[in-house]
Amino acid sequence: MPFSIVLQDITKMQVDAIVNAANPQLTMGGGVSGAIFRAAGISEMERACRKLAPIKVGEAVLTPGFALPAKFVIHTTGPIYEGGKRGEAEQLRACYLNSLHLAVEHSCESIAFPLISAGIYGYPRREALKIATEAIRTFLSEHDLAVYLAVLDKEAVRVDEELLVDVARHLAEQREELHSELVEEARSQFSRVSAPPPVEEILDDLEESFSETLFRLIDAKQRTDVEVYKRANLDRRLFSKIRSRDYVPSKRTVLALALALELTLEETEDLLRKAGYALSPSQVFDVIVHYFIIHGKYDIFELNAVLFTYGLPLLGSVGREAVD
Repeated sequence: MPFSIVLQDITKMQVDAIVNAANPQLTMGGGVSGAIFRAAGISEMERACRKLAPIKVGEAVLTPGFALPAKFVIHTTGPIYEGGKRGEAEQLRACYLNSLHLAVEHSCESIAFPLISAGIYGYPRREALKIATEAIRTFLSEHDLAVYLAVLDKEAVRVDEELLVDVARHLAEQREELHSELVEEARSQFSRVSAPPPVEEILDDLEESFSETLFRLIDAKQRTDVEVYKRANLDRRLFSKIRSRDYVPSKRTVLALALALELTLEETEDLLRKAGYALSPSQVFDVIVHYFIIHGKYDIFELNAVLFTYGLPLLGSVGREAVD
């Protein structure tokens, strides 16, 4: 199962486990930690934590969720940022991996994290997000689990500024190009009538179904099904539906698969056409995806971080919330 960034209060999430960025003594803190204790029931959570404390930085322990919607709370202590030269990155990575392994050991199918150490512990948010993403990606390459990163505002997710500037420039260029094309089309539509493509050409294009095209591409790229749906950030159950000749996935799913297969723009447009879709230069979502493909940037997690920054839906599907 895949990974998604969500704008949500972690204490209200319907998942099997939520993660508390705890202090080593596992006492009630401020911010998200305090909210988790209050939502769970302060006395019950304090009593449970007292038996497990203290814990080391990077370690993870588990308690019941008590009054929370989540069945469990996994408590982990992130590093205090001291310039990044004292092993903070490895400690932060351990927070995520140890929490994820603990969730699997307790048969969890879904887990939600805050952005660990990015609050009062001072870890730069861009670096904290990168470490979180890399740790989660590593884990999901070998396990099936729906993983969420829950934040309360979009500012919590910091994407590389240079990338955002390039994307914004690309959006502006595409708008200008679209405007020019519309003007030219308006000028020429009275002087000529474009002939429709031959019927044979249309029928040839329809002959191969979306699923046949997809699995031909998977074979051509020498990828396995598991590798593709994991790289596409897709739920395994959703991917299995695509094997049906009559099943047509959503446009977001098609684009996720295109990125997973590292398709060229031409190949992506062909795959979209098989499902009845197209990239539109008038849609911000489409233009951002277009930017990533033409620049050979196929990291779906990086793309999703940019989409999240723009307040747009993410690529892929996540556990119970998978919609296709």
